[in-house]
Amino acid sequence: MMNSCIELLKKLIATPRVSRDEKAAADIFEQEMRQLGLTPQRLHNNLWEIAPGYDAKRPTLLLNAHIDTVRPVSAWTRNPNEPEVTEDGHLYGIGSNDDGASLVTLLHTYVALRNTPQTYNLIFVASAEEEVSGQNGISAVLPLLPPISVGLVGEPTGMQPAIAEKGLMVLDCTAHGKAGHAARNEGDNAIHHAIEDIQWFSTYQLPKATELLGPVKMTVTIINAGTQHNVIPDQCTFTVDVRSNECYSNEEIYDIVCQNVKSDVKARSFRLNSSRIDMNHPLLQRALQLGKQPFGSPTLSDQALMHFPTMKMGPGDSRRSHTADEYIMLSEIEDALATYMQILNGLQL
Repeated sequence: MMNSCIELLKKLIATPRVSRDEKAAADIFEQEMRQLGLTPQRLHNNLWEIAPGYDAKRPTLLLNAHIDTVRPVSAWTRNPNEPEVTEDGHLYGIGSNDDGASLVTLLHTYVALRNTPQTYNLIFVASAEEEVSGQNGISAVLPLLPPISVGLVGEPTGMQPAIAEKGLMVLDCTAHGKAGHAARNEGDNAIHHAIEDIQWFSTYQLPKATELLGPVKMTVTIINAGTQHNVIPDQCTFTVDVRSNECYSNEEIYDIVCQNVKSDVKARSFRLNSSRIDMNHPLLQRALQLGKQPFGSPTLSDQALMHFPTMKMGPGDSRRSHTADEYIMLSEIEDALATYMQILNGLQL
């Protein structure tokens, strides 16, 4: 399995697979699944298989990781699409850490377990468009699957279980004023109104925080106003990045924002809510028995689109994701294969 994982990961690294342009990589992955004896189904660039012997009376476990990557940043010192294995066991290449190592190890874990009698049904999904939370990614596949009891989402967590994950909501805000000539005492400067609201975003703290995810974080990241130096701007737009904890839905945070700012506020989406799995869930308990340390994750994944309990866990380090000279350690792949099998084989759901 180890050699097969590494060779597949090299093929994926060599194939550009930026979100919404994953077809070539999905073709390679589909071919690999068939060579492993699977009969995958496909929608867009998502691939999945339901293990033989499905029984609707049993709980169902989903294994999921994503095919796509972000665009390589300019600071790469290597060719991001040229896989390189060093003597000290580093495998360099775009998407090696996020999310190639999780993808190939979960695939081979699924292959090892699909014909092994378990107390649960098993489904494997390789999803597309995760990096952009696209409509043609996991959210397009889930309605086509049987009901899911719990999901194991492969992401670089150092093989520690992320049992809670922050959600995301992006707000586009518009402050209004009245145009006038800057040389005269006229007009109503929209920038001044925006500053008041931006100050609110920078100082207001929603009262509910948690040990795992901390408080809700609201950050103004983009601001635009004005057409030329001598015209009082009648409009100022700014964008707010909101990272929610499990205490609030995105809709609740949106309502609080609208009650406190004067600007017009539009949410791009309410889809990406925070998620959490119960500490007593058997999947998590199995990981804890191996000495794993649960934590709360600030980064978003396909978990946000899954409306059932999920745990995020995979090889690699999130701090390497989206960075130049991204890599995975071969030892991390080996450890992931062993750990996934220890958690899942014989699991009682």
